[in-house]
Amino acid sequence: MSMIKIDMNSPEFQAELEKTIKFTDKVNAQFGWVYNPQEDVNEGVQMGLARNKMMYKKRFCPCFMVDTTGEKPKSVDDRVCPCKPAIEKEIPQDGVCHCGIFCTPEYAEKKRVELGMEEVSHTHSRGLTKEECELLVNKNELDGDELVSLLEARELGMVNFKLVDVREYMEWQMGHIKGADKLVPTSSFFQTWEEAKIGKDENIILYCHVGSRSAHVARILTDNGYTKIGNLTNGIVSYSGEIER
Repeated sequence: MSMIKIDMNSPEFQAELEKTIKFTDKVNAQFGWVYNPQEDVNEGVQMGLARNKMMYKKRFCPCFMVDTTGEKPKSVDDRVCPCKPAIEKEIPQDGVCHCGIFCTPEYAEKKRVELGMEEVSHTHSRGLTKEECELLVNKNELDGDELVSLLEARELGMVNFKLVDVREYMEWQMGHIKGADKLVPTSSFFQTWEEAKIGKDENIILYCHVGSRSAHVARILTDNGYTKIGNLTNGIVSYSGEIER
């Protein structure tokens, strides 16, 4: 199975997206949850759910891989929205589901306060030394400013790494980080990763929408012998650098 491309402007997709939004509204009402204060988090998840419904006839969680090797497509960890792990574990413990769309009212309030504060304390990147580049590129978790600095340093030839987007083709079309080298969608990960031809000893930085899919992919690559994996912790939604559309 190669990369599947769904046209997000098609009437079919738009109709499915509308149904999905009604569905997530209903889930919130049923469980007493609220949406994430970051609207683009919710939009990204809703689009992923609509896409999976079109492709697999089920609203598989867009942050987890779908196994299509058997007779019927199956979500890893049985993640069908609203998924059992979110209901039983993630939301009671963390206040938010793995994808970030469903939150407790308390979590959402805290997040709003944090977002307000973050804007005040945000300082932009500065030029890095070669030593700082090496330290940063070897971090497991990176924030948006650190990635901006590393991309600037890479342009100057001070550091080398591959920046890999693990979202879906339609998300890439809507906008991706300028300087991203490869698109390897989580839904067709193993096939597309082989085509990407990235060496096990190369520095790799992964990103997705909010950081959950890329963290999932990072664990899989680590298990497969890749040693230098970094993850953009909060995904493209937290990235302040240039976006290409």
